[in-house]
Amino acid sequence: MPDEIPPDILTLHATANPEKIALVVDPPDGTVRQWSYAELDRDTNRLANALLSLGVKPRDKVIWCGMNSAPVVRMTHAARKIGATAVPLNYRLSPEEAAYVTDNSDSVLAFADAGFAEMFEKIRAEIPKVRHVLIFGGEARPGMLVAEELEATASDEAPTRESAAEAATMIYTSGTTGKPKGAVRRGMGDPDQLRAMLELIGYRPDDVYLTTGPLYHSGPGGFMGIAYALGNTVVVQRKFDPEDWLRLTEKYRVTSTFSAPTPIRMVCNLPEAVKRRYDTSSMRIMIANAAPWSFALKQAYLADFPPESLWEVYGSTEGGVNTILPPQDQQRKPGSCGLPSPGCEIALFGEDGKRITEPNTAGELYVRSKTVFSTYYRAEEKYQEGLRGDYFSVGDVAYFDEEGYYYICDRKGDMIISGGMNIYPAEIEAALELHDDIADVAVFGIPNEQWGESVHALVVVHPGRTLSSDKIIDFARARLAGYKIPRSVDFTEDIPRTGSGKILKRVLREPYWKGHESKVL
Repeated sequence: MPDEIPPDILTLHATANPEKIALVVDPPDGTVRQWSYAELDRDTNRLANALLSLGVKPRDKVIWCGMNSAPVVRMTHAARKIGATAVPLNYRLSPEEAAYVTDNSDSVLAFADAGFAEMFEKIRAEIPKVRHVLIFGGEARPGMLVAEELEATASDEAPTRESAAEAATMIYTSGTTGKPKGAVRRGMGDPDQLRAMLELIGYRPDDVYLTTGPLYHSGPGGFMGIAYALGNTVVVQRKFDPEDWLRLTEKYRVTSTFSAPTPIRMVCNLPEAVKRRYDTSSMRIMIANAAPWSFALKQAYLADFPPESLWEVYGSTEGGVNTILPPQDQQRKPGSCGLPSPGCEIALFGEDGKRITEPNTAGELYVRSKTVFSTYYRAEEKYQEGLRGDYFSVGDVAYFDEEGYYYICDRKGDMIISGGMNIYPAEIEAALELHDDIADVAVFGIPNEQWGESVHALVVVHPGRTLSSDKIIDFARARLAGYKIPRSVDFTEDIPRTGSGKILKRVLREPYWKGHESKVL
């Protein structure tokens, strides 16, 4: 006999505060829609029961693809209710990249915005494990199902399933080889550790959370999860627009959000006359993350928002939140990412393998915490490579000062962070090397005030051939997601390498980073 699922966090809030607003969608066209906790819980149950009717079982993977929307929010809750794992798909990926992630995740169902139905139609033959493609928000292609039709006939009672399953999340993050890896986190972490972090930052049940950036990112999605755990109201912005973001902040008296540097830079760069139209005094908690915020950006933010609202956290999809820099230290500790977060132990190791105990000495940063992820899906060997005992590293290099504050000074790998997006040069190099006229190529990040870093390619052309930077960029555009395309190209006769054949990217980067205090803006 199926066991009734114990009430989950959404149901508990729906029972305790049924009329409280749980979700707001307020686009610029004025078609506002709000859901109370009771309504969101019932609609989520309909989607959960629709998934069960299509054969989704506990521990199954369900991939979702779409801009921020109510259906996306419902899917994150519905999958949890039935013990399935919701896997976000970056909608900016090329069809080839999307097919790889979908197939690699072993997803049995795809839940996609109608705007991406065409893409799923193109890759359908490459994702044979997907039994159903469920389209929401518009017309489905032949062979696909319409989510709203299934939900309309589904029960709004709490779903039942045949067995319990441990809660899990899986978010894809690229590895040093450039191939995306699914970072699996089993269970709900340590509630005491989470509680200590929330108390330190000062979250409250009456907070109003605004999505800043796409929910497929671990940061915006993860902090939205925190908002729902606390019973907050969540305001969803489908696609980021700086002035509309200010409108939503004022209208709903937004108190908390999470943001990469690029969206906030766009807000701060608005004309003063535009910014003065909106009251942003309600903002209590701005979590700065996804990529380091430059000190200049922090100064700009502090000029436009309450100074006590700016918190910076350092972490990763794999490691969760590892350090926290509170408002009172933002100007006192320029460049720092803060002190270890509650329940998190940090260790630095030098190239000799010894633990670093002296301040101002750089080493690879390792983390030990109950929030560290469980493994890479179907890539356990990559997980093992990051371990040192029971500490884990994503390859960042850091140092700490005399007061124990940490500073990220470089990345051990070659990852580029541009506008909060993690970009791996090896993947871009592999794509460009397919060009018949390219003999060799190196890709690395160079300084960019707006995006943090921009992708730069250094190319060796085969002797006797000619190639323009525009043609190289066009070639990349046909094979890679837009944010991975080189923004600039230089040509050279030779690319320096080590004896083992590895590109000396530190040598290549050096001229571009002169005058910058670190390799990370």
